[in-house]
Amino acid sequence: MKLPLLAALCTATLVLPCAAKPFDQTLDGGGFSVRVTSPNKAGENSVTLAPRGLKNVNDRLSVPTQNPVVRAFLADMDGDNSPELFVVLANPGKESSGEVLAWSTNGKKSLTPIVIEEPAKKDLAGYAGHDEFEVMENTFVRRFPVYKNGATTGGYRQFQYKLKPGEATWKMKLVRVESF
Repeated sequence: MKLPLLAALCTATLVLPCAAKPFDQTLDGGGFSVRVTSPNKAGENSVTLAPRGLKNVNDRLSVPTQNPVVRAFLADMDGDNSPELFVVLANPGKESSGEVLAWSTNGKKSLTPIVIEEPAKKDLAGYAGHDEFEVMENTFVRRFPVYKNGATTGGYRQFQYKLKPGEATWKMKLVRVESF
């Protein structure tokens, strides 16, 4: 059973706000590793990546963000033996809305940001946070429970993305929207 992102932030009660603990995790995959850290400070936060095993550039990278990091993982979406890095962030507020920062390792040469296509406004109808993010069968999936009048309907909406090369960067192209 997957927990809402807010539950991943702390084990305190979901009614009272809680402080996120600093995030520090090292991920390894296919001769590449990266240490992902974040102070998880409210308001002005950042994500720092310290890669190892890249052929060209292993420089540290720091990205400013507002929300705390709750999870990081590697997945080889395009089957080239060069993993993509995903960092999941969550708003610790009532809705615990989520977002993902992603990078390609470009054949294990360097880190390049991946642009994730935003869904159409109509496809976000009933959105009230509690996102789940995963890579399944070479597809990046974002799923959330659908709400109506402040209560869950028992249904879910799911966005499925495929990794595509762009002109200057990689892109997650939205290829399917499902409601169930």
